[in-house]
Amino acid sequence: MTRIDFRDQISRNKVRSFFLMVFIGIFIVIMGYVISFAFEPGYFFIIMIIAIIISLLYTWVGYYNSDKLAVSSVRAKVADKHKYPDYYRLVEGLTVASSIPMPKLYIMESPSINAFASGRDPKHAVVCVTTGALEKLDRRELEGVLAHEMGHIANYDIRFITLVTVMVGIVSIISQIFLRSLWFRGGGDNKNSAIFMIIGIVLAILAPVVVALVQLAISRKREYSADATAVKFTRNPNGLIGALQKIKKENEPEKKVSKALAPMFFANPFKGMGSTHPPIEKRIEILKKL
Repeated sequence: MTRIDFRDQISRNKVRSFFLMVFIGIFIVIMGYVISFAFEPGYFFIIMIIAIIISLLYTWVGYYNSDKLAVSSVRAKVADKHKYPDYYRLVEGLTVASSIPMPKLYIMESPSINAFASGRDPKHAVVCVTTGALEKLDRRELEGVLAHEMGHIANYDIRFITLVTVMVGIVSIISQIFLRSLWFRGGGDNKNSAIFMIIGIVLAILAPVVVALVQLAISRKREYSADATAVKFTRNPNGLIGALQKIKKENEPEKKVSKALAPMFFANPFKGMGSTHPPIEKRIEILKKL
């Protein structure tokens, strides 16, 4: 079996995530170019300005309150240090290995094995685990899961995913504004305008779907990076592998998780839907090579 250096794995996934984000940016430019031909000069720039303002205002609130919104959305409670001493000790050990501040620890009532991290940076981070994870995972497996979540924090995944969300939001808003504006626009002045109008409509309809798929791909790359970072912190992939194997056997969907929070969970909370996570089998396969 060919071995993979976890440092190479982290670097490779970061590069892939970057290029996927560049793809979204190029897609926005192409949309702008086509729509600018369909309308009079300068019209598209008005659409762009409105879309950017709306997207930035919407995400600014979510970004600076991501930790509070995340724990409140799943009704998580602060973990009692006396009741969950192993939880605290494991995270404290990982903060030493990762050189990042101690996050606030929370507990989420759920029988499924899962966890998530949130917060705009390491100084404002939270880690939350389900009661099912604490009950069903042994110490080594729980450490692997917590190391994965600390990996999300160390890799600034909340910041990265927020930026991607802004870009995806801009595409969606541009598409909606463009399609709705057609009701108030008269017929095209020439054949070329009509052609670009048709192309613009097709792009406006397909764009949200395409960028949503790219967003899912970026989320999956961040999961691979967090797995590799967890191995970097623990120097042992077996705990993480064991936890994933138990999750695979359990196959218990989490019913009270919002779709917006799904990318930050250790395991995909939604079964049979657009997956924010790579297949568990693939994650295990790569971890065995690290």
